[in-house]
Amino acid sequence: MGNSKRKPVVAVVGRPNVGKSTLFNALAGEMISIVKDTPGITRDRIYADVTWLDKTFTLIDTGGIEPDSRDVILSQMREQAMIAMDTADVILFMVDVRQGLQDADSKVADLLRRSQKPVILVVNKTDDFGKLMPDVYEFYNLGIGDPIPVSASGRLGIGELLDRVISYFPEDTGEEEEDTRPKIAIVGKPNVGKSSIINKLIGENRVIVSDVAGTTRDAVDTEMVRNGREYVLIDTAGLRRKNKIKEELERYMIIRTVGAVERADVAVLVIDAREGVTEQDAKIAGIAHERGKGVIIAVNKWDAIEKDDKTIYKHTNRIREVLSYMPYAEMIFISAATGQRLGKLFDLIDVVIENHAMRVATGVLNEIMAEAVALQQPPSDKGRRLKLYYITQVSVKPPTFVIFVNDKELMHFSYTRYIENKIREAFGFRGTPLRFIVRERKDS
Repeated sequence: MGNSKRKPVVAVVGRPNVGKSTLFNALAGEMISIVKDTPGITRDRIYADVTWLDKTFTLIDTGGIEPDSRDVILSQMREQAMIAMDTADVILFMVDVRQGLQDADSKVADLLRRSQKPVILVVNKTDDFGKLMPDVYEFYNLGIGDPIPVSASGRLGIGELLDRVISYFPEDTGEEEEDTRPKIAIVGKPNVGKSSIINKLIGENRVIVSDVAGTTRDAVDTEMVRNGREYVLIDTAGLRRKNKIKEELERYMIIRTVGAVERADVAVLVIDAREGVTEQDAKIAGIAHERGKGVIIAVNKWDAIEKDDKTIYKHTNRIREVLSYMPYAEMIFISAATGQRLGKLFDLIDVVIENHAMRVATGVLNEIMAEAVALQQPPSDKGRRLKLYYITQVSVKPPTFVIFVNDKELMHFSYTRYIENKIREAFGFRGTPLRFIVRERKDS
């Protein structure tokens, strides 16, 4: 599994009511991918993974538009186009065959054409290819190339659309030099001190190159060396379009975070100690959790807090409570301003990198499982008891295990959690999520 290869990002842009969310659901819904609802992740899905043939990409929805007046629609579409041009590898520009070609479509098309990114023109609501083709051809006037007729609600033309999308992805030649350097994404809300942490870390550790070629995306990569080891820091602080895009656009921030976390091994979530943990922090943490990355929660500006002997406990408990779905995450209290514990932060990053890529021998795993089963009997239902036959680790980043059992239905979440805790007791695995796949094997 070439996990270090970043998934391409595909963004959808279009006026209100052209069917963007219908398309999003058709592609990301029952047809292809399942996004597990992680607690703390909002219900409005901004992104989803889609797999077509053997290619997987992240589909992002650049945002809803309030159908207010023509001017508002145009300015919001421009904002969407900016987000798409900033973050996507391929842009889907969606129009509605029944509404015909609108003024706003032409203006946004001009913007997208200049972006140098591949743009695919999707003509939605074409429920009858025979009858509506003349109306589809009208969209050639946008100068974006061949319009692809689809009906998102009727699932027509979706295959052709996906074929076209993946035709723009870089060919996987396998020749590519695998970049094995650990990648660390520094993520968090605006103004929590991400840049100052990066500057401090780099200041103490000589930088080789900043702004590595080929990372013109939504993040800036900085290479650094510490104790003879090379690292890549991925900064989402956003050195791109400060003026054009309002930084506080939450959706934009989430989309950038997805892009950065996708490429990282470890995410360092920076939280402002003065504000405490917020819902937005939980969303960002949820992205890293869902993507199976190592996680460190760095509580910054710790120097600015009035402290007594209970302060750390209070902060820790509150964060653990809000991020209850990631008890494995490491936590550290730092100050970028004073440099307090920044060296410690790096030692912690090293630990989490090791754990995220750790392999455990099958023999040892089975001993741990046998012992766990002896200590706590597996659940039973209607006289049938769960049997665990065998466990083996199938991949790393994150460590992923397959457990063979007699009946999947009997393997409750809580028992999987119990086995996970036993494995963690033995090996630590601090800072990394563990994944478990349960497979059935009939009683021989």
